[in-house]
Amino acid sequence: MTLRTRGPRQRRVKRSLLAALTVGIVLAGCTVSGPDDDDGRGGDDRRDDQVSSAPAGSVLAVKIDNVRPARPQTGIEAADIVYAEQVEGGLSRLMAVYATKFPETVGPVRSARESDLELLRQFDEPTLAFSGAQGKLLPLIDRAPLRAETPQDAIDAYSRADDRPAPHNLYLRPEKLLDSPPGTEALTTGFRYGPAPDGGSPEASRTVRYPAARFTFTWSDDRRGWLVSMDGAPTITTDDTRVAPATVVVQHVTVRESQFRDFLGNNTPYTETVGSGRAEILRDGRAFEANWERATPTDGTTFTAPDGKALNFAEGQVWVVYARA
Repeated sequence: MTLRTRGPRQRRVKRSLLAALTVGIVLAGCTVSGPDDDDGRGGDDRRDDQVSSAPAGSVLAVKIDNVRPARPQTGIEAADIVYAEQVEGGLSRLMAVYATKFPETVGPVRSARESDLELLRQFDEPTLAFSGAQGKLLPLIDRAPLRAETPQDAIDAYSRADDRPAPHNLYLRPEKLLDSPPGTEALTTGFRYGPAPDGGSPEASRTVRYPAARFTFTWSDDRRGWLVSMDGAPTITTDDTRVAPATVVVQHVTVRESQFRDFLGNNTPYTETVGSGRAEILRDGRAFEANWERATPTDGTTFTAPDGKALNFAEGQVWVVYARA
């Protein structure tokens, strides 16, 4: 994998007027009101004098908008892993992780959250693509061991579509950030893949509810996967692909208040992904009770059966939905 290279970045106050105007055009339309607006209204006040780089073998993680005006989404069917988390107002947001292949386009891209930094520590300096973040969170992103790429960092990698309103129209071209995907060895998640374990219970459908959002996964023998629906509507991408992961993990975690609020005063939930708890693993039309454990932020997450044996996932895409414990 070869990283796209750029010259050293200087502080924004020293940038030329032309560069500032270009950024302004790219970010036009980010300021909107409503419960699903970006923290900090999509802005990015990160320091520009720090040149970030990612080693060969780092994954690409992209924050994906998941409110109704953002659908249908683009490129999520190509992700190796899709994480779903609760955000302000009881809504949901996705983070798609790419290691084995890149779609041509991914989006709509939205803002980062504090929880993302802990979740991404399991990877070796991943590239995180996002539209911005709450102003007080940006220094934490600067210090995190990741390569942060916003529209201000990589102007040519992002574009806005004209067929839907901002801020639900920002898209990323992954090949503008990384020349090629790093491969499966970069997926240091702790997940195990292989034959289905013994036991389990037949499962036709499972729904996970947030205060203002819900995910439903319905088993399809034809697809050998779980057909995804969000808020009651089938999840079909812009290229008319019905999303159907081979494995769905319902991971019960602590969701607490963070130190951050959006511009409307709504607290940003913090999803704790380090620790232990219970989970359900859905694969092959069956549900398996499990325990999960992640001892430190740099560890992956292990899933074991009640008897302590490791639980295998089915080969293919994995969705991890964080549910309140």
